[in-house]
Amino acid sequence: MAFNCQRCKLHIRIDDTLTDLDSAATELLVAPLSAEEQYQQQLRQSKPRYTDTIEPVSRRLVGVKSSATKSPNKKQQQRESFPLPSESFVVLTRSQVGQTPVAPQQISSPSNSTVAEDTDATRNNSLSHRLRVAGRLFNVMSSRSSVDHPMCQECTDMLLESLEKQLVDVGLERDCYIEYLEKVKDGRISDDELKELEQQVSELKLAEQEALVDLAKAREEHDAVTKEMEELEAEMKALEDREQQFWEQYNDYELKLENFQNERASINLKYDHDVKQYERLQKTVVYNDAFCISQEGPFGTINGFRLGRISSQPVEWSEINAAWGQTLLLLYTVAHKLKFQFHTYRLVPMGSFSRVEKVDGDTVVPYELYGSNEFGLNRVFLNRRLDHAMFAILNCLKQLTDFAEERDRSLRFPYRIHNDKIGDLSIRMQFNQDELWTRALKYMLTNMKWVLVFASRANVAVEPS
Repeated sequence: MAFNCQRCKLHIRIDDTLTDLDSAATELLVAPLSAEEQYQQQLRQSKPRYTDTIEPVSRRLVGVKSSATKSPNKKQQQRESFPLPSESFVVLTRSQVGQTPVAPQQISSPSNSTVAEDTDATRNNSLSHRLRVAGRLFNVMSSRSSVDHPMCQECTDMLLESLEKQLVDVGLERDCYIEYLEKVKDGRISDDELKELEQQVSELKLAEQEALVDLAKAREEHDAVTKEMEELEAEMKALEDREQQFWEQYNDYELKLENFQNERASINLKYDHDVKQYERLQKTVVYNDAFCISQEGPFGTINGFRLGRISSQPVEWSEINAAWGQTLLLLYTVAHKLKFQFHTYRLVPMGSFSRVEKVDGDTVVPYELYGSNEFGLNRVFLNRRLDHAMFAILNCLKQLTDFAEERDRSLRFPYRIHNDKIGDLSIRMQFNQDELWTRALKYMLTNMKWVLVFASRANVAVEPS
């Protein structure tokens, strides 16, 4: 027979002393449980059938069965029907069932072996009998107490610790009841004090009647004041409406006046601006505004677009193409103003996708004046055509500068042009360094600016050659 802890359900080993109990030891274990059972029965009998009182802390035991709330089940009825171990059978001590020593000479005989087998059977029966005694003892203890048995050592320690805490709580609750009982005993009043209290109650009632009369008068005055306040509030609301109407009319007038003043100021500003603009336009050179050529570090710029590229400051091809488009448009516009006709080349301004056409009789070869970020053979082909287009632009600029120097003997351009070089720097992109190519383009824009100044001062129409 195996025993398990009734709390944690783990297997436990029963101490040998519980399997070797005599009648006196059994009664000693069961007697306190019988007293507890009688006490629980008295509590159930004395407890009212219907009650709404909350159970005190001392009776709400943690980890212990509540005999008043649970209904007896079949297992508990069976436990209560078990008789005491001392009433159902005779308990034998270990000395009474001990095995008698057998002489060595008797072991070899068949009769001696039979006696040994009987002795082993007696020992087994005695052990199972003692286990059954222990089992019935646990059943009796469980049926007569609020705790299921058996329990392991750890669960027993936890239960004892919980019961000790509950004992402390019960002690505190008892002290509270004792203190409250003493307060109740001390709070009893005498007959003289009772008469004095009754007299005070009668006086307070008279004072209450007087206070009620005063309250009624105060309510009448409050109603009158409330009515008067309502009339004043109605009059004040009418005045507020009139004031709101006045301010709305005033705001409309102010808005109209402000709009008129703003319109007058705007007209005056426009007039002043137009006068100044007219004066500025009379003094302004259109070509300088249309084609603003300047410098930005190592780059030459036209209308804010950088022309060229270096390794430390890369420039996108879209910006370079836009700069070339503005440069070609400048040459085209100045030549048209001066009525100058380029030899061999014809300029086709088309913004970032402008081109230069080489005219040789009836043969026209177009060269694109723009580049891209493409890689491979296509990029090499485009760069070659771009070099031809840049050389054509430089050749057209040379024709225009020669024409300007012929017209104005005092005019001398800062950078000389020879074939594909300007200021001893090649304008071609292939087989050239980015820094040198950018500097050559900067020189070209400088000469362009001088051509722009010459065109601004020129007032003589030149016949086309």
